[in-house]
Amino acid sequence: MDDPAAPKRNWLQRLTGRGKTTIPVVRLHGVIAAEQRQGRLNIATVAPLLERAFAIKSAPAVAIVINSPGGSPVQSRLISKRIRDLANEHGKPVIVFVEDAAASGGYFIAVAGDEIIVDPSSIVGSIGVIMAGFGFVGALEKLGVERRVHTAGNNKSTLDPFLPEKASDIERIKQFELDIHQVFINHVKAGRKGRLKAADEVLFTGEWWTGMRGVELGLVDAIGDLHETLRSRYGKDVDLKLIEPKRLWFGLPRIGFSTEGLSSDIAATIEDRAVWARLGL
Repeated sequence: MDDPAAPKRNWLQRLTGRGKTTIPVVRLHGVIAAEQRQGRLNIATVAPLLERAFAIKSAPAVAIVINSPGGSPVQSRLISKRIRDLANEHGKPVIVFVEDAAASGGYFIAVAGDEIIVDPSSIVGSIGVIMAGFGFVGALEKLGVERRVHTAGNNKSTLDPFLPEKASDIERIKQFELDIHQVFINHVKAGRKGRLKAADEVLFTGEWWTGMRGVELGLVDAIGDLHETLRSRYGKDVDLKLIEPKRLWFGLPRIGFSTEGLSSDIAATIEDRAVWARLGL
């Protein structure tokens, strides 16, 4: 049912298509990382889309669709802050819609919204920090390879996969993670102030939940989807304007084949898949 408060159009406006309520939609899909690569989210690629969305003066709100398993805490914060800065500058509410996931850094960005609307089976939360790697201690010796490492600074070789872990290194890494985790916690508490419905010991363990459970915990606001929600609020003729990256119509195609580029793309794809796999996606 349409919202009775939604603006009504006369016959001429309906005939010409004018008078529709336009809602810009920005889709944020992918792993969050500083590297400039297709399928990655970072402030450099996202900021221009956000600026174009908020620049539509007639739009009463901006919709942001998030589908991200997380990634860089720095890029997550920069994107989230840019959303809030633009929302305050233009005086427009932000409605966030979560598709498969808004987890970890994806949820950090979602908190920038005035509302967060999810599918019942969306994955939300994962408010934590993780650092992972591999240890190959002894591997080179078995292969008969001698490795030589020279550093200036006692801690320069921290996380070296070919050296044994040191208790002092683990302690420093843990503190590093705790510092970033606290930034995340503070961000969620500020953005969801008055709406969180569970204790810190429940919300901030790094656990993730379904959208349905997220509503109960106060991490998100409601169950719904983009089209149904915006049609109910702004009328069935609401115009959803997808804000996409600008295409270089006159750009020349790249000719040639690079095995280095191919290897890099394959490695990045595997890395991204590993991040999604943590959520079972």
